Amino acid sequence: MKLKKILGLTGVTLAATAFLVACGSSKSSTADSSATSTKKTKIYLGTNASPKPFNYEDEDGQLTGYEFEVVKAVFEGLDQYELEYEVTEWSSVFAGLDSDRYQLAVNNISYTDERAEKYLYSFPTAANPLSMIVPKDSDIKGLDDIAGKSTEVVQGTTTATQLEKYNEENPDKPTTINFTKDSIQAILNRLNDGQHDYKLFEGIVAQTIADDQGLDNLKVIDLPADKRPLIYIIFADGQEELRDQVNARLKELEADGTLAKLSEKYLGGNYVPSADELVVPN
Repeated sequence: MKLKKILGLTGVTLAATAFLVACGSSKSSTADSSATSTKKTKIYLGTNASPKPFNYEDEDGQLTGYEFEVVKAVFEGLDQYELEYEVTEWSSVFAGLDSDRYQLAVNNISYTDERAEKYLYSFPTAANPLSMIVPKDSDIKGLDDIAGKSTEVVQGTTTATQLEKYNEENPDKPTTINFTKDSIQAILNRLNDGQHDYKLFEGIVAQTIADDQGLDNLKVIDLPADKRPLIYIIFADGQEELRDQVNARLKELEADGTLAKLSEKYLGGNYVPSADELVVPN
């Protein structure tokens, strides 16, 4: 796991400041001590650093991507906090929130009722169109064609829930769900090799992975516009004040165009929710 600081003063800087203050005049020392005695609240963000282009490590091993850059922009306007982040496994993101190791997390996280019972949600930061990824020679054209077809999903994800609901509603023509703990990259690789028939996933992410990994046997099918999961920053239970401060900053960043610029840069288009969609999900 990697723990890195992205905002705030380092301990060396604080020590140096304290030394210089001590060497000044008594009047100056008193004033400066008051100014430097204000401590920032240290908070920790957990992420799996995936999927690209929402969160990923660049060639230099630095975390970047749309969501992470949004978080950085948010905390540039919250001077009372010092933010550090840790890259960890997907399941450990939630375990860290449960234990208060992390106060917030980003990982292309959508809304589910189960998560909402344990965690706090921010305003949405992006609308990520859901797509169907299939081999190029597939006869699948949409959700009406998945009966008898097989797919892979990670337990507890939004798409897993969606497909389980589909099978409940269509017991006479179910789709075959294979559960895995593998990454979306591994799942798409197997799909590209013909081991399964389709994958429901965010089209932006799937296309990025296909391009990066040279998966030239796949095509992305757009699904209806209402199949558009919103993604969020989530917070540990008890972090209402932090959540509210982050939400206030998200409104500012939407209004001044920062979110749109980051979306264009990292996602290749404007996928920012409209102003009236900036609400906490129920």
